[in-house]
Amino acid sequence: MDTQNLQAFVEVAESRSFSEAAETLHITQPAVSKRIAALESQLDCKLFDRISRTVQLTEAGTALLPRAERILNAVQEAKRSIVDLQGEISGELSIGISHHIGLHRLPPVLQAFNQSYPEVHFDIDFMDSEEAYEQVMHGRIELGVVTLDPTESSPLMRQPVWQDALVVAIAPDHPLAVLESVNLSTLSQFTAILPGLNTYTGQIIKALFQRHGLKLDVSMETNYLETIKMMVSIGLGWSVLPHTMIDQGLKTLDIADIKLQRTLGYVFHQNRSLSNAANAFVAALNANRDTA
Repeated sequence: MDTQNLQAFVEVAESRSFSEAAETLHITQPAVSKRIAALESQLDCKLFDRISRTVQLTEAGTALLPRAERILNAVQEAKRSIVDLQGEISGELSIGISHHIGLHRLPPVLQAFNQSYPEVHFDIDFMDSEEAYEQVMHGRIELGVVTLDPTESSPLMRQPVWQDALVVAIAPDHPLAVLESVNLSTLSQFTAILPGLNTYTGQIIKALFQRHGLKLDVSMETNYLETIKMMVSIGLGWSVLPHTMIDQGLKTLDIADIKLQRTLGYVFHQNRSLSNAANAFVAALNANRDTA
């Protein structure tokens, strides 16, 4: 069974789009269709239904998907094992990185690693931390460098690297800025702009207010912290942001007896042997771990 055909099938199944699959695979859409047709001919069954511009898996396609993923992961693992036998730190390293970490934490790590191991080719996807967990869980990437799940409910192996202090931020001309002291009850009376409350950072904020029996008045949710920062700076509401993002365009509020933080680090699958490149990158991350 041709692994290129299987890869095309998996990409179409995940994206529900032949055109997006073609873009991901860096081939033409007709080439994707040809690979799917070849796979369907080989298996003598239809894998996708194409209804009104939508692409849906058939029963056979649904049954094939997890098996195809296992086959592709096994092939990738075999290639990696052969390279690792040579003791070389080279090859492709697939990582999922949260946008905030990619902007504010990883640049010096990536730069130093690239200088030390120029034969390693990075395959980096910027994504929400929650998505990176899923990608690692299904073997699509080796490592996720992300905000760690505050509930610690994931079966993935996790390693903290940085503690990220979180602060309440407002615009300098926000009504809260003139108050001598602010507590959570006062804060709950004003509109907030927050990360999605189903995200790991959102869960931390939501749990805080729930513990105090207070409701959040959320006018807008977005997982892009840079967007939240901009919205807050023009006075559209208060938010909770990493301390590293605070500049002169924002004012922070001290909330009595409240200290918020999230843990940033990396995750990997306990049943997957990390490549030489991944182990070297893990070592680079550990070398940059907070010592406080």
